[in-house]
Amino acid sequence: MVSGTKYAMAGVAALAIAAAPLALSSSSAIAASHAQIKHVLLISVDGMHQSDLDWYVVHYPHSELARLATGGAEYTNAKTADPSDSDPGGTAIMTGADPKLTGIYYDDEYSHGVFPPGTTNCSGPVPGGDVIYDSPDDKLPAVPDLLNNGSGNTFPSFDEGGSIYPGGVDKNPALIMNLSPHPQSGLNPATYPVNPKTCKPIQPWDYVGVNTIFQVIHNAGMRTAFAEKHAIYSSFNGPGSNGMSIDDFFAPEIDSQAVEPNGVPYPVDGAWTDDNAATKQYDSYKVQAVINWINGYMHSGKGPKVGTPAIYGMNFQTVSTAEKLKSSPAVLIGPNKEGLYTEGPALRGGYITVDGQQVPGPLLRSALNFVNAALQQMADTIQADGEAGSTAIILTAKHGQSPLNDNQLQRINDGPIIAGVNAAWAAKNPGSPTLVVQEADDDGLLWWLSDRSQAATDFVKNYLWAHTAPAVNYAGQTITVQHSGLRKIFAGHQSANFFGVPFSDPHHPDVFGIAQVGTIYTTGSKIAEHGGDNPGDRDVPLVVYAPGTVQPRQSNRPVETTQIAPTILKLLGLSPRSLEAVRREGTQVLPGLALGR
Repeated sequence: MVSGTKYAMAGVAALAIAAAPLALSSSSAIAASHAQIKHVLLISVDGMHQSDLDWYVVHYPHSELARLATGGAEYTNAKTADPSDSDPGGTAIMTGADPKLTGIYYDDEYSHGVFPPGTTNCSGPVPGGDVIYDSPDDKLPAVPDLLNNGSGNTFPSFDEGGSIYPGGVDKNPALIMNLSPHPQSGLNPATYPVNPKTCKPIQPWDYVGVNTIFQVIHNAGMRTAFAEKHAIYSSFNGPGSNGMSIDDFFAPEIDSQAVEPNGVPYPVDGAWTDDNAATKQYDSYKVQAVINWINGYMHSGKGPKVGTPAIYGMNFQTVSTAEKLKSSPAVLIGPNKEGLYTEGPALRGGYITVDGQQVPGPLLRSALNFVNAALQQMADTIQADGEAGSTAIILTAKHGQSPLNDNQLQRINDGPIIAGVNAAWAAKNPGSPTLVVQEADDDGLLWWLSDRSQAATDFVKNYLWAHTAPAVNYAGQTITVQHSGLRKIFAGHQSANFFGVPFSDPHHPDVFGIAQVGTIYTTGSKIAEHGGDNPGDRDVPLVVYAPGTVQPRQSNRPVETTQIAPTILKLLGLSPRSLEAVRREGTQVLPGLALGR
């Protein structure tokens, strides 16, 4: 048990706190009740660290985040799945399994056990192929720039397949609330990897190696709902579900062009993640979906009441973009009498140093305040609907972000490194296929090779370790980085052992590199990323709040976000052993909750 003094931090007076959150917390008004939990609200604040929650509780002790943390079971030593990308991280929460069982290492990955997308003749040896379950899978993946400025920019459709906006032309983003509860209808199976046994595209939910909480809860006759950033995350439905174990899945495409409420694209001329004010607007649609679920409606808020789901929730993107963007407006102001909007001043993104500690900078503080206000709105609605005593709230993050210190930032273009490896291999092995067939490099390195032999993977490892690379630091200066920006490399059998799978497993990366803290593989301007194995990537909050069922406590015992899945089932009175991950991997319910009944 960690003492409550963990919230004592130096430098409190030195900070100028912007946009203070509302003071109420209806969580505090929730009366103790020993009634069985009937609903679980699951929140992932993507990018949030445990240190962010610590800081926020100190500075806003009467906030909703503070009341959840101090009024629930808080695990201060929680880690995400590894790698810490959104897809493996989110899938781990929903299944209770690490990538060794789910088979999901990234949203853009590769498998040696599939045929490439588009294959119609599956005779002969299985060649391997790309496994990309991401926004390129949309039926409308390239809607022309709505500004009509000749930029040549294209974006996937906000509604995935043009079901709301003909041709993907979004002139009223609020209409996204009318999105289908099964938006995977807007996806293009021709982009999926192909199953060697059936020679048919593998649906995203069927690629997942184990069942999910949504299947268990749905099969128990309870309603299920969730809101995410891509329709392709309908993979959370789980294998064999036909994509239908989540009764209401709300997934506006976050990579679509950001459009102000009046239908005018944001000045940044980018996606919802390229402007933090836009990300807040995007997240607000999912917040409204959660409010509608609490009130017993479908995510649109229309039609007859169907009852509050047993499991429901959402992910927030606002904190993540506030950590990644070097600067951005935080608020959208308006409309004025002409119906037009303007943005507030650009604020510095990421973290700042105060008394030797890294603390949220102004843009990130604004993002945390936004999340806090949204959580408070949800708690108010739960209280007003009389569901406070029967609702548990779980707060976590499917990934963190790294680095937290701008002085550590080193942005590396991995293109020349990949080309160098391929050229060196070709020179040594004339006529051989291109060696690196797929990569997933954000702030870690995952490579899949055409030659999986130990000799080939060692060749790559040795090249990467001997290679120096130019990098761009926070100030825009070019510096030289050793070992391709990595601090440890696992090749071939080493990579398989790291992930706990046999070498013959077709999914795991053939080469896995842990980056030096601060390394980001990009040609852009972002100042943080996730997907790697550094503390900033994996150290996330984990709080279970259920007054009358879960006693307030704080533990520094190591736990993982995989343990959320069996904990949810236990809270709902279902058997954690219904999850394959529990039976095969031994995933445990979070400790110390006293949920036996």
